[in-house]
Amino acid sequence: MSFISYLINGLSLGSVYAIIALGYTMVYGIAKMLNFAHGDIIMIGGYVVFLATSSAGMPPLLAVLLSVIVCTVLGVTIERIAYKPLREAPSLAVLITAIGVSYLLQNVALLLFGANPKSFTSVVPFSGLSLAGGNLNISGEAIVTILSGIVIMVGLSVFIKRTKAGQAMLAVSEDKGAAQLMGINVNGTIGLTFAIGSALAAIAGALLCSAYPTLNPYTGSMPGIKAFVAAVFGGIGSIPGAMIGGILLGVIEILSKAYISSQLSDAIVFSVLIIVLLVKPTGIMGKKINEKV
Repeated sequence: MSFISYLINGLSLGSVYAIIALGYTMVYGIAKMLNFAHGDIIMIGGYVVFLATSSAGMPPLLAVLLSVIVCTVLGVTIERIAYKPLREAPSLAVLITAIGVSYLLQNVALLLFGANPKSFTSVVPFSGLSLAGGNLNISGEAIVTILSGIVIMVGLSVFIKRTKAGQAMLAVSEDKGAAQLMGINVNGTIGLTFAIGSALAAIAGALLCSAYPTLNPYTGSMPGIKAFVAAVFGGIGSIPGAMIGGILLGVIEILSKAYISSQLSDAIVFSVLIIVLLVKPTGIMGKKINEKV
């Protein structure tokens, strides 16, 4: 039963990574940039939920909804102020700007909330399930996180394939210039992508802090990096790839902690990424792009 318990925990953690990775992969697929501030938006989302529940006495569901709204506005604002002026700039300039925005958010959080960790109250309203005569316990956080990951991936896939805005995203990801000539608002489409990614970061922040109930200004840093690894692992730019990459990464991490070493688990995760990229450089579900010269 212990293996099944570890596997469920891995699926839960992997679902959080997958939700974060979906934001990474959408922004990269459409804007062709890596938003390294994405992990810190998770942290901001966590603080919004924390303040809304502990200080304002808001119900958890409403607190998560408020967090989604705040993070969506924050993500769009960051894109307009920091990234939009660099639309035609070299990729290195955009990367450095993204790292700068990340440090800015961390230091603003330090000034506002301090460095001391906060005790986070779970937003999940039930404790979980007990199966096999009490030998297998599944936490409510694990159930909600796994179901949320599935619903979000399916919802995003339907949105991309069935809606006009989703089709515009696909067009912009293929060729910005041609999409603009066809009457698509490229800047608006990229802004919508940041809005969706930031909303997902808020949800991931609430789920992550519910499962691991401590919150500090650096809460989103390592999960953000691991989610980026998951996006690359699955094939960056692919929504199913981000989901698969996140799930696999979470399972590998939890099983490594359980059966090998908790201190080496991160090294094992990154080693697996290196091996996968050596075998398949585009990731598990990434497509090889042939460029004409």
